Amino acid sequence: MPHIVVLYTANVEADADIPGLCRALADTLLAQRDEAGKPVFPKGGTRVFAVPSAHHAVSDGGAAGLVADGDGDYGFVYVNLRMGAGRSGAVQRAVGDALSACIRDRLAPLLAVRHAGITLQIDEAPGQVYDAKLGNLHALFAA
Repeated sequence: MPHIVVLYTANVEADADIPGLCRALADTLLAQRDEAGKPVFPKGGTRVFAVPSAHHAVSDGGAAGLVADGDGDYGFVYVNLRMGAGRSGAVQRAVGDALSACIRDRLAPLLAVRHAGITLQIDEAPGQVYDAKLGNLHALFAA
């Protein structure tokens, strides 16, 4: 861990560089340092996945005229970071701020051409009851 999952409406793909967003999010996580200057996240455990939603409904919130004018092809990008417990509040805020800046920068071209909602949510896994790591990436990056 950490893992980032990006869920997005498929209608944004033409206007957003989703692979570039994934790489930038991973690089942003790997650049984070704690109060002692140590990396916050391990290379071998940092993963970013993006999944388009072919079927979606993005509400206009009942705004006057929006449904009637046919401009209902709204987009949405949901970015969720899930990380293990143990990081200070200051580190968590710094990570959130860095990811927000990354997302804002990478998705600016999308917002320039279409209406879209963007959400970043960070969850901590304090009550983890089972966490098996069965791959060989950690050993590769530890070398």
